[in-house]
Amino acid sequence: MTAFVESCVETAADSAAAAERRSRGRPKVRKLLKLLEGKKRILITSHQHPDPDALASALGLRELLAQHLPGAELILSAKGRIGGGLNEAFVRYSKLNLVPWDEKALPSYDAIILLDTQPTFAFTPLPAEIKPLAVIDHHASRGHHPHLPYCDIRSDVGATASIIFSYFMEMETPISRQLAAALLYGIETDLAGAAGTPGELDNIALSSLTLVADTRRLYQMRYVDLPRDYYRAFAQGLTTAELHEHSMVSHLQEIESLERCAVLADFLLRYQDVDWVLVSGVYEGRLILSLRTSSAKRTASEVMKKLIRGIGEGGGHTTKAGGFVRLEDGGAGELSGKRELLLRRLLRILGIKKGKGQKLVG
Repeated sequence: MTAFVESCVETAADSAAAAERRSRGRPKVRKLLKLLEGKKRILITSHQHPDPDALASALGLRELLAQHLPGAELILSAKGRIGGGLNEAFVRYSKLNLVPWDEKALPSYDAIILLDTQPTFAFTPLPAEIKPLAVIDHHASRGHHPHLPYCDIRSDVGATASIIFSYFMEMETPISRQLAAALLYGIETDLAGAAGTPGELDNIALSSLTLVADTRRLYQMRYVDLPRDYYRAFAQGLTTAELHEHSMVSHLQEIESLERCAVLADFLLRYQDVDWVLVSGVYEGRLILSLRTSSAKRTASEVMKKLIRGIGEGGGHTTKAGGFVRLEDGGAGELSGKRELLLRRLLRILGIKKGKGQKLVG
């Protein structure tokens, strides 16, 4: 058994070394550490209503900076509600020690690091006049990369937590068992579902972190008690789901957190006869959208941009995308109209003839 474990460790180490060689030319964390020298108060934050990948990335970066910038005060803060379910449980078991969001305090920080989002994205937490020192993200930029002192954007990576893992690898800094569990779970959730597409770095991170993660902590995060509204959302999503040839559309009413649409979309894409799924739900006066695909013909990001053109904002990856549509009053008539518009656009983009959808379940 010892020889087997040693061989696993050697395999992970060899893969990590190979990935490091192939990453030459990318922004290095040493540059970020150089930029942060002398900074006294550093804010680490992510997109609004953060998910486990964003939270794990922030936690990991704070631990890394704490080891290399011992004189700096490192503050983790997140804007927006972290809803019940997977996100809330992650916060409970990861000991993030989040500081309440304070918009007025933003100018007082010596540096702001933005994770898992970018300044121009829909759910960025920063007002336009506040520029971060650094952006670390795995989503494709809209046009050119942000013009910032440090910008590490890798759209070939499936999770921002994988990029943070690579920083520990680069600095040869040990990762604690608790942090390894958090990073591993963050990567897993961003790659969850049939649309998950791990890249090379993700696979290295997953295999390496599995060897050192606190398995008890990881189990607690993976198998959390879920609130009743989670099941109500699933029931509603299943009963409203309609098939249109190789696509499926499902609608939720008011949702407790953004993860509801994403988790349901991942689940519905596993249906054997579809390769496109669109799920919508109402959250804080917006119609939230989650798009998933297993098709190789076009990307989810491309389709999402066409879906919401002129009526909302969004973006994503090859197989996963998200966004929102602006609502005026959120009344039944407006919701019905916006959802009908989205359906027409989706079918037109996918080349599907408009017709009466077939219910997934009775």
